[in-house]
Formats: sequence, C-alpha cells, structure tokens
Amino acid sequence: MSTYTHKTETRTPIETVFDWHERRGAFHRLTPPWEMVLEKRADPDIPAVGSERVMKFVMGPARMTWHAKHTIYDPPHSFGETMLKGPFWKWDHEHIFEEKDGITTVTDQIDYKVPFGFLGEVVDTVLGGRLVKQRIDRMFKAREIRLQRDLLEHDKHRSKPRKKVLVAGSSGLIGTQLVAFLDTGGHDVYRLVRRKAENENEIEWYPDKGVINPGDIDGFDAVIHLGGEGIGDKRWSKKRREKILTSRTGSTSLLAKALAQLEEPPEVFMVASAVGYYGHGEERGLTEESELGEGYLSDVCSAWEKSAQPAVDAGIRTIWLRTGIVLSGIGGALGKMLLPFKMNMGGPVASGKQWMPWISMDDQIYSMHELLMSEDASGPYNLTAPNPVSQREFAKTLGRVLKRFAIAPLPTFAVRLLFGKMGVTLLTEGQHVVPSRLQKMGYEFTHPDLESALRDTLGMWKAE
Repeated sequence: MSTYTHKTETRTPIETVFDWHERRGAFHRLTPPWEMVLEKRADPDIPAVGSERVMKFVMGPARMTWHAKHTIYDPPHSFGETMLKGPFWKWDHEHIFEEKDGITTVTDQIDYKVPFGFLGEVVDTVLGGRLVKQRIDRMFKAREIRLQRDLLEHDKHRSKPRKKVLVAGSSGLIGTQLVAFLDTGGHDVYRLVRRKAENENEIEWYPDKGVINPGDIDGFDAVIHLGGEGIGDKRWSKKRREKILTSRTGSTSLLAKALAQLEEPPEVFMVASAVGYYGHGEERGLTEESELGEGYLSDVCSAWEKSAQPAVDAGIRTIWLRTGIVLSGIGGALGKMLLPFKMNMGGPVASGKQWMPWISMDDQIYSMHELLMSEDASGPYNLTAPNPVSQREFAKTLGRVLKRFAIAPLPTFAVRLLFGKMGVTLLTEGQHVVPSRLQKMGYEFTHPDLESALRDTLGMWKAE
C-alpha cells in the first residue's frame, strides 16, 4: 500500500472552493490538459455518498475504464471516492478542505496499490523510478495550477450577478472547457445540441435543416456560438469547402435571427471567428482595425461574421472572437504535431518563416470570460497571445519542451501531397496578429510567451 498527499493553497473562502469542486464542470477543469479522458456516465448528485462516475482514458498504449463511487461527503470539509474498476488494485481518494487565516488548503490524500502487488511495485521501480508516482505528481500539479488560476479568474467578477448562458458547439475542444469553467464559476450553463435533448440543461436545434424553437432560447443573459465544421479535419474538396462555409454562416444566421425576435433577447451574443480574416501576408502587427484579407479563409470569416448582423441590428451586444491556434495537448494543430515530434520527426514546415498566431487554452477561456462579463465589450477581438512566433520558432520551442530534435523539415510539395490545398493554406500561410483590444482593456495574459504555454499544456514544467 502506498500513500500520496498533495496540498493546494488558495485565498478563496472554503465554501467557495468546496462549491467549485461540487460543480459538474470540475471534472473537466481538473483533468490534466494532456490527458484524453471521456466521461461516460456521472450521477447528477456527485459527490454525494453513493454517487458514481465512469470514464474512459488512455494509459500508455491501452484504453482503460475508471469507475469510481463516492464514499465520503461532509461539506464544506471533505468528500472522497473509491475506485470500483480501473488500472489500480486499490485507489481511495479523500479531498480535505481547511481554512485558516484567510487561506483555504485542499489536501488530496490517496491510498493506492499498483497492479500485481509487490511484483508490480518492483517492476514500476525498475522501469523508471516510480513511474506511477511521477504520473500522479504531474496530474496533481496540473490540478493545483488549474484550481488556483480558475478561482482567481472568477474572483475578478465575483461581485457581479451570475449569468444564464447558452453555448452552441459545447462539445468541441474550446466549448468543453468553456462550459466547465463557467459552470464552476456558478453560472447557469445550457448546451445547444444538434440531437434530441437528453437532460434539462440541453436544448435541441437542427441548423442544417434551419430548425430552432425561439421559445427555447428566450431569457438567456448570454449566447455563445462556437460551432462549425472542422477546417483542418479533411481535404478541401469543393463539397467540403462549401460545407465549411455554410455550417458557419447558416447556423450563425439562424441563431442571430431567432435571438433578434425574442421578447427577452440576451445581453450579449458571442460568435466564433478566426484570424484567417486577415488573409496571408508579411504585414506585422495586424489588429482588429486591419483590413479584410484575400483568399478562401478570409471569405469564410467575413461571411461568418456578417451572418450575425440580425443580432447587431436588434441591439444585442455582439462580439466576434477572431481566434488563433489554440494550444491543446489532445487535439487541434498541436495535438497533431505531438506524435512526429515525440518520434524526433518534427521540424519546420515549408520555409518556416510563416507566422503562427497562437493562444493557450487557459487564455482562450479566460479572455472569453472577460469579454462576457465586461458590459462595454463589443465588436471584433483578436484572441491570440501578444507574442506570435514564426513556424520555425514554434517547432524549435516545441522540440525543446519535449526534449526532442526539431530539425526534420516538411517541404511545401510534401504538404500538398499529404494534405492537398487545405494543408498548404493552413500550414504554409500565416498572419502576424496581435490582441490589441484585449490589451487595451487591461486583460493580463496567463501565457504571454510560447514556451510557458507549451510546458503548461503538456505538463513538461522545468524542475524547480
């Protein structure tokens, strides 16, 4: 039997910290950003005694099930769960909350047994010097960082009323984390889903068929639309290009028109867009005042943003989120780069001189929250870090973080051969975009530099 203990300190009151952990979104916010974990089932009264959660996750080459049952519930002092099925022979986890002199300490105490008893412990030690403990250390450091940051971000607007928020595109990389963050902050979050609603916090719509019930979306304080076909998921055939465009303009127009007709329209409508709005060029320091660029992605972004005009005309505060490359260890551009880089096969694409306007996932979520809660915010905002880098510098930095070589080039002809015109556009073209309006409103970036963002995203922090 092994025992592991981790302590996290925060200046937030104990009741608020405990409530954060009780929220359904805490599961996603506490999952390390490099771990692919899928919640299969969760009882609505978690963490009450007897409630259960089942999840699927990746551990090395294997996909495994983790089935836990809550056994302790004493708010706001403690709750705990035991593993019923999973990769350990035993796993009992108790969360203990204590407040003293204005500081709340969360103690995670775990009693566990690795598989195969003593033999398993010997093998674990021989293979890497306590591999299991190293994995647990990384996980709880990520949890500590996330909890502290989230509480600080929520504290900035704690005195303001909580909002009733409707999110479309809630199952994507950004949507999943946004919903979880808003939920743990006490907001009342609903999801707009393209299927039959399964619970009271889901509302169905069918944008491909132009179907939405305006009565279902009346009375929300905020509506956030993040949906659309993936830009880089497949080759750009003529049919695919048309679907990328219509999935964005059609759904946004349908939603904007429905909101404009409501008796109680939302105070704010936030719509996803992208830095592709500015096209491809060598100009540096592109801001929200820069002109529309040329090319397919510029045309898509322009039409996408214009499709929200009915909401603007109705007097709804409308925000366009011109987002850059969002760093995620489980998907998106970074997720696709990881395997070749880990195999020492990563490196610059084409000339490597093209700019990469990036943003960490935390800054993506926190900046959206700031815009949501700021009554004066409207119009386009560049959601990118203040320090864009060239693709060559991005590859070099990623290699350094992973402790791998980053010298294997991918020439333009190989990009075209592998990915077609889609790959050439996405991988060999870029924009030097800066978040001018976010900076002017005083937003402070969690990750202004690329290396700290990558280390946080991948759990590859420097030794202290």
